Amino acid sequence: MKWLVLLGLVALSECVVIIPLTKMKITQEPIRGKQLQEKFLDEKSHSRSRKFSSHGLRNFLNMVYFGKISIGTPPQEFQVNFDTGSSDLWVPSVNCQSPSCSKHKRFNPQKSTTFQHLDQKINLSYGSGRMNGVLGCDTVQIGNLVIVNQTFGLSQNQSSGVLEQVPYDGLLGLAYPSLAVRGTIPVFDNLKNLGVISEPVFAFYLSSQPGNSSVVMFGGVDHTYHKGKIQWIPVTRTSFWQVAMSSISINGNVVGCSQGCQAILDTGTSSLVGPTHLVTNILKLINPKPILDDKQVLLCDAIESLPVLLLTINGIIYTVPPHYYVQQISQEICFSSFLGGTELLNPLETSETWILGDVFLRLYFSVYDRGNNRIGLAPAA
Repeated sequence: MKWLVLLGLVALSECVVIIPLTKMKITQEPIRGKQLQEKFLDEKSHSRSRKFSSHGLRNFLNMVYFGKISIGTPPQEFQVNFDTGSSDLWVPSVNCQSPSCSKHKRFNPQKSTTFQHLDQKINLSYGSGRMNGVLGCDTVQIGNLVIVNQTFGLSQNQSSGVLEQVPYDGLLGLAYPSLAVRGTIPVFDNLKNLGVISEPVFAFYLSSQPGNSSVVMFGGVDHTYHKGKIQWIPVTRTSFWQVAMSSISINGNVVGCSQGCQAILDTGTSSLVGPTHLVTNILKLINPKPILDDKQVLLCDAIESLPVLLLTINGIIYTVPPHYYVQQISQEICFSSFLGGTELLNPLETSETWILGDVFLRLYFSVYDRGNNRIGLAPAA
């Protein structure tokens, strides 16, 4: 899902992964792709130290995290947002003439000897925009992880706005297969089904530091990135990475989730997102004197006096201090990272839903365990 906020008071998102191929144009290429994957698996089986693979992510202004993958033969490199709030992989195509495509790298199928066109159109919508395109199939690689016969989307038309301004090219979804385009297998499912990784687990460490200090890891957990014990929370619905949350409180008062609610952990969303009426009340509470006629904008001097946000999940209280839920725009002007709109996710549902984006996930190292359908959280190191 992409609910993001750019510093011009726009919106953003982030992330990284690997993929396979279904059909090829040339008879030698299936053999070559098979040999590449067999070589990786053989090396993996002879190296006990290779329990998982870790990949650096770039932090862009605490708004979005993204990393490098390659698609095709020879490889064409792309920066992608590794997104736990969606399940599809897509990048712009050379056939896309939208302004938002022209500002990013575009995949050229004719330059890949292993590309196979699939006769199926796709239409994907996110909180920050939409894309229309077609499906294709090719070899995908992230670091030393390789998948052949991976289906992915080639964008032929993208909405302007956020997707035009983001610093990454495409999206790599890590949510459950039920959210993927029908008939396709997501990247992570191919990683685990083909035995490319040792455990059906991936994890994120999202640093507040600029540069490449953030990490996504596949096949296991590097425990140096967190402090204390990992607390495990059962997934309530195998679509998004969704868990039950008991309450949201400020200064001892419940300000959200008063009857219990659902919380989606989403690396592709930069903010804390909830029902509009509740977010409006929270903004009034923490920012009674907004500036620039915007309830989300405040003077940075006010941060020290703002309250701590408390989220209760599976009996554990997770704190979010004000210097995490408030982002600095300039030396004096700051921006509150609360957004409304989750009532639009499923208008027919009456239950309350919140999205815990990067504001929350910078504080807590997160582990996504598909083998046991659970999420692990621990304070980030």
